[in-house]
Amino acid sequence: MNDDELAGKIDHTVLGPETTLGDVEEVLDEAEEYGMNACIPPCYVAEADEYAPDVPLATVIGFPHGQNATDAKREEATIAYEDGADELDMVINIGRLKAGDTEAVREDIEEVVAAVPIPVKVIIETALLSDNEKHAACEAAEEADAAFVKTSTGFADGGAKVEDVELMSEYLPVKASGGVGNYEQAKAMFDAGAERIGASSGVEIVEDFRKNY
Repeated sequence: MNDDELAGKIDHTVLGPETTLGDVEEVLDEAEEYGMNACIPPCYVAEADEYAPDVPLATVIGFPHGQNATDAKREEATIAYEDGADELDMVINIGRLKAGDTEAVREDIEEVVAAVPIPVKVIIETALLSDNEKHAACEAAEEADAAFVKTSTGFADGGAKVEDVELMSEYLPVKASGGVGNYEQAKAMFDAGAERIGASSGVEIVEDFRKNY
């Protein structure tokens, strides 16, 4: 892997509650300079698409807790696509999953996937789930024709873990997100089966690779 290939596997991310348009533009500038994708809040997608039309743009749906009504998630997905998003990262309904209602979880994902003609990554929030629940979440995402499963929002304690990526990669391509701050950590995720990294430290990861690898 060279640094261009690495950069193309990184979703350079800014999703904090205090994120401003200026913060988004900074991330877009860095993503464009390094050849990364960007993942930003949905309220800024239209402006981001106009500001940096060549940067592949992801945004989030039902973020960060996944408890939005399915109709609301579907509408949010449609708006994001119309505003210029290239990919969507949606949060499952974690409470319904933990209650054993996997059919509702699958239907929730299906509605979002069916609403847009772009890839949908499904955030399962691994830090909150048992291994059995992780399997159930991944099965629901696979059955709903999602494009990826993703480890974390970054809003729960704990982020991406190698063992979770290994488990999830049995089902779909994996986006490892949460706590990946340098190339060594990113490489561990790739070695475990991840195909994408979500990180606010995208620049640091690429620079670490350039200097040390």
